[in-house]
Amino acid sequence: MAYVLIIEDENVIRQSLRRLLEKRQHVVAEADSVESAVREQDLTGFDLIIADLRLPGADGTAILERAPDVPTIIMTSYASVRSAVEAMKLGALDYIAKPFDNDELLLTVERALKEKRLERQNAALKADLDRDYPVSGIVGTCKAMRDVFDRITRVAPTTTTVLVLGESGTGKELVARALHEKSERSDGPMITVNCAAIPDSLIEAELFGHEKGAFTGAVGARQGLVESADGGTLFLDEIGELPLAAQARLLRVLQEGEIRRVGSSRPRHVDVRLVAATHRDLSRLVSAGDFREDLYFRINVMEIRLPPLRERGEDLPDLARHLLERARKRLKSPPMRFSNETMEGIRRYGWPGNVRELENAIERAVILSDSTVITPDILGLRPDDAPQPDTASPGLSLEDYFRQFVLANQDHCTETELARRLGISRKALWEKRQRLGIPRRPRMEESQEG
Repeated sequence: MAYVLIIEDENVIRQSLRRLLEKRQHVVAEADSVESAVREQDLTGFDLIIADLRLPGADGTAILERAPDVPTIIMTSYASVRSAVEAMKLGALDYIAKPFDNDELLLTVERALKEKRLERQNAALKADLDRDYPVSGIVGTCKAMRDVFDRITRVAPTTTTVLVLGESGTGKELVARALHEKSERSDGPMITVNCAAIPDSLIEAELFGHEKGAFTGAVGARQGLVESADGGTLFLDEIGELPLAAQARLLRVLQEGEIRRVGSSRPRHVDVRLVAATHRDLSRLVSAGDFREDLYFRINVMEIRLPPLRERGEDLPDLARHLLERARKRLKSPPMRFSNETMEGIRRYGWPGNVRELENAIERAVILSDSTVITPDILGLRPDDAPQPDTASPGLSLEDYFRQFVLANQDHCTETELARRLGISRKALWEKRQRLGIPRRPRMEESQEG
């Protein structure tokens, strides 16, 4: 049901429209001119206005100035492209010509009301987020997170390049989205690229595009992801994995605002704001010759460092409850809560996979729980789970923390349990063991895992 105002000077048409809309359960008010509508009605109380273009006194488009926030459909028997364009320029939501088809009119009305509903829902959701969480739904009140929020607020309105640092699972993409949404580019695109997920042989073509015939399989020209971000924000996640050749091309984008598609000699101008993220120590990569020093200085203009979850002790209860509420709504489960023992376990556990691991564990618990109370065993926590927040050395890299966690737990955990607690697959655990030189100790249970 919606509240609709019809402004039409011909009584027959006005009554016909009224009957048509009332059959759809809408509440209808009438006026025969803009002047009488303004005089007799509270225009802000309507969900939709349908006004004839030619009326006694002021034209129907005059209502647009009197009720700028109410969607308005203009109708006229003087159908022409010119009058339609002029009405739309003045702010009309849509336009319909008389004599109109009833079904066509109803479709136009329903489309207008749907857009209005979506607009209100989006405004309400945004208001809730802005009220509850200072930055795009990121939960946190500890000092480290308040510093993150402060930096986001300060740098978002600028065009400054931002480098987001933090372990895997700490929410680096959420920070990038907050920077985009609070910038003057928020109406433009935000293109997200995981540099680690694209093979080295394809990454230049993916980022910068290619011309037809540039390489085997290039059957046509293709726009790259950098070009797709023109006028908006380009988020390069795991930028430390970018090959040196692609780094050189990216440097030119930052220095000259230009790209050159693979196989093309003609540069193209682009206007993008770069946000980069990594869990790796870029200064070490520079020293090892794996990352360009000039690119490092270009992207490290403003740094935002996200703390690991083990350093956000006072945030854990609120964050866990927020994630539980979100998961159970998404899964359409009844209201649920953590037991006191579970909340204590959440506080004590080190969460090497950070927020992503906590979120995955909570979602799994919501699915598996037969009760409205989530217990430690359902969440997958045990009394001897390690590491403790206060036993982890501050400033550890992700690799060092991984090494410490595996060595501390592999004597009493199977590979499956280790992988689950780390928030990764067994294959990823094996690959990381190989890369870091951490031998796997044989266990009787593991031989039975299959």
